Amino acid sequence: MKQHVITVLVENKAGVLARIVGLISGRGFNIDSLNVAPTQDPTVSRMTIQVIGDDRVLEQVSKQLNKLIDIIKVSDLTTERFIARELVIVKVAAPPEKRNEIKELAALIKSQILSVQANSIILQLVGDQEQVGEFISLLRPFRVLEISRTGVVAVAKGDVNGHNGGREKPDKDQRR
Repeated sequence: MKQHVITVLVENKAGVLARIVGLISGRGFNIDSLNVAPTQDPTVSRMTIQVIGDDRVLEQVSKQLNKLIDIIKVSDLTTERFIARELVIVKVAAPPEKRNEIKELAALIKSQILSVQANSIILQLVGDQEQVGEFISLLRPFRVLEISRTGVVAVAKGDVNGHNGGREKPDKDQRR
């Protein structure tokens, strides 16, 4: 079992997310991370899904996803070179006597201070999952009050069919 990062280009329609999540969870996979947003083409969304699973079973899930009408393209980036990032926003307790220490740590790890309140500081970091995990670990001694993470977003490296939003299947009207 290994960690897989899958990207799915889908038609930006109601119900598509629910069908995809149902298909994946129905095969016994837990989705560790899920991110969905429109692409450069507002009629197309990119889903980035992170799951842990067996290569053979994940290949079957990819094939079944490709059969859904609203799916444009499925890619298991685990088999390719790719860039992945995650955004995390963390609110930590920051009494006056700890404030400078938190600010020094933020500068050292190249995180950004978003807000300073009377008893807390909100920081953000963009990085790979390992960097985000280390960032959170370093902040724990200051008493983490709240964490919000985007989940993984990823893009394959190299040249890809870039025109028409990367569509490889025919347009909706041509599929029927």
